[in-house]
Amino acid sequence: MPTLEDIRGELAEVHKDTRLNLQSVLQVESLNPEQRWGVAVGCAFAARNERLKQALLHEAREALGNTAEAVIEDARAAASLMGMNNIYYRFRHMVEKEAYATKRPGLRMNRMMQVLTNKVDFELICLAVSAINGCETCVQSHERVVLEGGISEDQVHDAIRIAAVIHAAAVGLES
Repeated sequence: MPTLEDIRGELAEVHKDTRLNLQSVLQVESLNPEQRWGVAVGCAFAARNERLKQALLHEAREALGNTAEAVIEDARAAASLMGMNNIYYRFRHMVEKEAYATKRPGLRMNRMMQVLTNKVDFELICLAVSAINGCETCVQSHERVVLEGGISEDQVHDAIRIAAVIHAAAVGLES
């Protein structure tokens, strides 16, 4: 199983900034460990690079101990749900037709109400994954929910920085 250090070592010299950022963003102090690793793992699922995902899963389990599996399962659920919602709502936003905007989505999202950790952290993961997936509507919605839930703008900023670097690392590993 690759470690995060292995992944960093696999990034070519042209990806030096990503390599350095991959180390620093996972040390932010504004987010608690569950938030930090939940965002990182959720974004790894969204970025779809198997080696990066495995390394982050390994690191998250080591860092979180007893809470790891709940955080990982919430991250997995958030990535999957946002994979669906981001496509749907991005389509509605891009087309900008009233006919679609007034239709009921009819998509099950019960897991969003059955989180294993806590609702605000789950929403923070959804926000970061939505940023990777480029859904303006979902980003705005989740950002509003986490701010209302007590997350600060600095914490949102750090979560999005993690998302950006995880995505960059996945791209770097594929190039």
